Amino acid sequence: MTHVPVVDAHVHFWDPAELSYPWLKGVPVLDRAFLPPEYARATSDVPVERMIFVEGNCLPNESAQEVDFAHRLARAGACIGAAIAFVNLVDEESRGGALDALTSRAMVRGVRQNVQGQPAGWALQRQFVNGVREVGRRGFTFDLCATHDQLGDVVELVRRCPDVRFVLDHCGKPAIRNGRMEPWRAEITRLAAYEQVVACKLSGLLTESEVARGSDADLVPYAEHVVASFGTDRVVYGSDWPVLTVAGEYADWYGFTERFTADWSATERAGFYHDNAVRVYGLSFSLESSEMERIDT
Repeated sequence: MTHVPVVDAHVHFWDPAELSYPWLKGVPVLDRAFLPPEYARATSDVPVERMIFVEGNCLPNESAQEVDFAHRLARAGACIGAAIAFVNLVDEESRGGALDALTSRAMVRGVRQNVQGQPAGWALQRQFVNGVREVGRRGFTFDLCATHDQLGDVVELVRRCPDVRFVLDHCGKPAIRNGRMEPWRAEITRLAAYEQVVACKLSGLLTESEVARGSDADLVPYAEHVVASFGTDRVVYGSDWPVLTVAGEYADWYGFTERFTADWSATERAGFYHDNAVRVYGLSFSLESSEMERIDT
């Protein structure tokens, strides 16, 4: 089987000595710096061409600094093709200015504010729905990070925002550790029916499984349903590194995806690992030198 170039559509980098990530205190193994040199070692046998930097849930008032951080990493040589930035969309006073500021940052292609961790109905409040619409008006994608029990709200959010291009993170975080398919299966089918959900990241499944280094048998039913629902032209490869490391090594996840896609056509595999992400996030661009020069080093 030929290895195709990889765009890893979901990577986090953080350094708690530079920015504050309160949630890391609850996950001690992740409460340290994870930076491009370590990612490069983890992927030494994987043909990663580029990656998408995804915001790491730092303190909201540090989100602009996190974008600077991503740009500095790219300037230092990290193969970051695009960034997904945080904006507090429920803050009606600040969100417009924050979104406008991001439009001048060449590397930012999307926005994310997690639904995960919020109470039922949170994603359907007026402030958030209007904020997501503002994301779309500025040409950004919106990454949906939600758990299986929140997908009903996610489907309704998508329905209310017909002009926004959405990307679903981590297959909607199914209840793999409990062996449950429903209602996740039905909600994924409903969500995939909306064409503005332009991609689903095949990522996060190893972390959601009960056993570290979860077996293929644990993961395949969920991966198969995602592909059956979205089609091979709307699934993209993502690792969710370094969160992935709580469940296994990078090679464990990449190896699963290689086995899972082994019978796909060359075109389908190229799309999954590379071309679909290039299309969704508009990676056929490079940062202008003037843009990079504006980043403090």
